[in-house]
Amino acid sequence: MTQTLLPGSRPPAAPASDRRAGPLGRVAGWAYRRRGTTLLLWLAAVALAFGLSSTFADDFSADYSVPGSDSRTAQQLLQDRFPAQAGDTIGVVVRAEDGVATPAAKERIQDLLGQMADVPHVKTVVDPFTAPGSVSADGRTAVAKLRLDVSNPVDMPHADTHRLLALAEQAEGRGMVVALDGQAVQQAEQGEIGSEAIGFAAAAVILLITFGSVVAAGLPLVIAASGLAVSSLLIPVIAALLPVPDWSTALAAMLGIGIGIDYVLLMVTRFREWRHLGLDPESATVATLDTAGRSVLLAGSTVVVSMLGLFGMGLSFMRGAALAAILGVLVAMAAGLTLLPALLGYLGTRIDALRLPLPRRRRLTVTATGADAGDADSVGEPSRAWLWWSRFISRHRVLATIGGVAILLALAAPFLGIRFGFPDAGNGSAERSTRQAYDLQADAFGAGANGPLLLSVELPRAGGAAGLDRLAGELRDTPGVAAVTPPQVNSAGDTAVLTVVPTTGPQDEATKDLVHALRDDVIPAATAGTELDVHVGGVTASSIDSTADIVKRLPLLIGGVVLLSMFLLLVSFRSVAVAVKAAAMNLLSVAAAYGVVALVLEGGWAGQLLGIDNPTPLPAFVPVLMFAVLFGLSMDYEVFLVARMREVWVHRGDNAQAIVRGLAGTGRVITAAALIMVAVFSAFIPSPDVFLKVIGVGMAAAILIDATVVRMLLVPAIMHLLGRWNWWLPRRLDRVIPQLHVEGQPEKHLPQLVPQHN
Repeated sequence: MTQTLLPGSRPPAAPASDRRAGPLGRVAGWAYRRRGTTLLLWLAAVALAFGLSSTFADDFSADYSVPGSDSRTAQQLLQDRFPAQAGDTIGVVVRAEDGVATPAAKERIQDLLGQMADVPHVKTVVDPFTAPGSVSADGRTAVAKLRLDVSNPVDMPHADTHRLLALAEQAEGRGMVVALDGQAVQQAEQGEIGSEAIGFAAAAVILLITFGSVVAAGLPLVIAASGLAVSSLLIPVIAALLPVPDWSTALAAMLGIGIGIDYVLLMVTRFREWRHLGLDPESATVATLDTAGRSVLLAGSTVVVSMLGLFGMGLSFMRGAALAAILGVLVAMAAGLTLLPALLGYLGTRIDALRLPLPRRRRLTVTATGADAGDADSVGEPSRAWLWWSRFISRHRVLATIGGVAILLALAAPFLGIRFGFPDAGNGSAERSTRQAYDLQADAFGAGANGPLLLSVELPRAGGAAGLDRLAGELRDTPGVAAVTPPQVNSAGDTAVLTVVPTTGPQDEATKDLVHALRDDVIPAATAGTELDVHVGGVTASSIDSTADIVKRLPLLIGGVVLLSMFLLLVSFRSVAVAVKAAAMNLLSVAAAYGVVALVLEGGWAGQLLGIDNPTPLPAFVPVLMFAVLFGLSMDYEVFLVARMREVWVHRGDNAQAIVRGLAGTGRVITAAALIMVAVFSAFIPSPDVFLKVIGVGMAAAILIDATVVRMLLVPAIMHLLGRWNWWLPRRLDRVIPQLHVEGQPEKHLPQLVPQHN
């Protein structure tokens, strides 16, 4: 049972120094009373982060190869013994309608290559007129190679790459087309990675509509921006300790903005509720952190646990991205739990100031566990619409469960036909130089010219030449091989390199079969009886190895993250059903998001809406990254929803009321939080880079699906079906598991309103 306030009565304000408050409540009280000191500490944190970044920051880098793989061994052998062949390359593709060997065209091409040779980091230029296989059979296309003094394309400064692009553009005209290819060029052309400004702007609009007050809407934005200021300065410091890919800054920023705004949105909503119940600003701040703050701490912990799963993938760039994301989440949490109480010390009495002329909602009387019809002003409590929806789900629980599962399975279905691989220049925009170079080479030399295999050969002290000739001959006779360049031997005579051009493109399944055939059959047979040690490398082989390694490890990541999250929920909510249901629902929502990604990558009507106009493979590390991020974020909404349900259950003992009141009390907050997250992740979609589009589409779709179909439909429907089993915990576990009270203990702050249910 509950007690409501008598007309005109006010509950006594709980003192801010109330010793019954939990640790977060005491932190809130301290930050509220010492708000000036708290703000100075955050300014000091920004200054310290700036100092660390200025002193220790390093460049971003990433190694996408698989440690111990055949392609990694090939690359390492070339770096150690054949550095002239180990550096990254940029291809200069020239097409002349009258032929590239005509005196005028040849002079223009050699003049262009001479200018490019003077650009920093260009070590040598391979003349297409002397290198075998560099001029097409029709004589109208030539490919020159610029060998760089960097082995990793991320180490090539974009400014220097843009100088090369400018020279290529200047050389065009009068029947000649020039285009550049290579990973360094792809990265220089990809443009901005996401847009924090778009995310902030969209979030501001949603918050203004949600709160109807400029002050209340501004708090989440200010705190998210403060957290972003610290984390963005510290990520380059992490890059000095281990490789961190450049796109991880955008990922961390989007996570920090989205999570920072969402968490503060939840706490500001709860603060307004406490204020409406009559608590003074300080007591309301303590009560907010002692209830909603616990949900925030648990929700953030699930995100961190999910990101820690990336460390099990054994890939350095995954570890760097995970650390950057974890830093963004932790700083956002710290800002919400410390900076918010300090700002409420200044603005708590004016939380509803500067109201917008929005329609007034129906008035409600609020209890500490929900809302009933009455005569108080609504400040974030459930509206009649949310109460109606909650009761509708209760009445149609079976139909809602079947319908929700059917929707998720239908959305996930396209993922069954997904094709893993790395998008290349052929999947880029037609305006890009790399796409133009890709098409020119495919037309002139065949599809395989865009994905050559690089074979590194460790030679014995004597007799290696005969073995090399035999190997080259066997390779030329292999089905699926279009051409093999003559072996090149280093000055020490202990290492050679051969280039094998497949007949099929780098994304073709036949190319992967060729790589496996070379490694398993052709090369062992060709080198039998010799001491040649041959490794198949190159970008295409490295992509194949990376995809196979990640796909193999993906089940381990999923299993580990799911088990850890289930354990965390079991301890937090003291319920077996809640933990198992949350894991199952989150897996379904992630699978549905994968299906949306697969549909977009098919290149049909859905892909064309976003600029993907041809079938595109999915990089294997993208679903890994998506799973880690989305599973954690999905748990956020689960925590917000179930914590409110458990709060009602603990104090009323009525499962149906707990579900109805919990859904009605959080529906508006979860919807607003989800819309903010969708807007933030959608900022990735305008990026010209296919990989970033995929991340934006997948994460935005997953959040939307999770906050609507899963949290607002499936979760309450299934909990209605389970009844009191929702809160069952074996007695042995009940005695062992500590009482965390994640739902908070409102009776500490309003003891006469919420008698404990026994």
